[in-house]
Amino acid sequence: MSLLQVRDVHVAYGKVEAVFGVSLAAEQGCITTIIGPNGAGKTTLLSSLAGLHPLSAGRVSFDGTDVSTMATEARLERGLVLVPEKRELFPDMSVEDNLNLGAYHRRWIGRRALRGDLDGVFSLFPRLKERRKQSAETLSGGERQMLALGRALMSKPRLLLLDEPSLGLAPLITRQIFEIISNLCRSGVSIILVEQNARAALAIAKYGYVIEQGRVVLDGLAIELAADPKVAGTYLGQN
Repeated sequence: MSLLQVRDVHVAYGKVEAVFGVSLAAEQGCITTIIGPNGAGKTTLLSSLAGLHPLSAGRVSFDGTDVSTMATEARLERGLVLVPEKRELFPDMSVEDNLNLGAYHRRWIGRRALRGDLDGVFSLFPRLKERRKQSAETLSGGERQMLALGRALMSKPRLLLLDEPSLGLAPLITRQIFEIISNLCRSGVSIILVEQNARAALAIAKYGYVIEQGRVVLDGLAIELAADPKVAGTYLGQN
């Protein structure tokens, strides 16, 4: 069952079109990955799905509801949550305060419930618990990515839009982040993963899309894309 459906979406910056007629779907309970070269329009597409950039044309449906013109806050309340490429943390605030901000739109549920959610995030990311009183700016790159993921989880997402979660991370930390992403999916969170590390993304995804110059040029089961000669030669470093 498709949780998210994107139909013939176009996105432009002024007169410059960045995304051309993209259609895709994300199944509930699965990881769907979007791969492609830098400048292909992947980040622009994710931003539009989250409501941060208006569509020029097309339709986005989330859980059967047309959200194409819905505000970002309304999409967030429905469970459509973006973890941006730059993570967008509040550097002067503590780890715990950054996490609590992720639940701001749920503050009505009460302190006890929010504390339970916070404990849940700390169980996933013990390192964040150790550093809960430190400011976000003191964290390493991997810890900042964990904080960005944890803050998103505090909003109780149904579909996480992850933009380049491995960007700038060492290989060991990248493996840890991808293991965390897989575990999140197994816990019931659906995920759309935009990632330059195509090999790692296809290894954990069920379905994938290849975007080049703002267009979907190839899609299929992730295991089949990984074996496709064009994908292997262009994105997996195989000839």
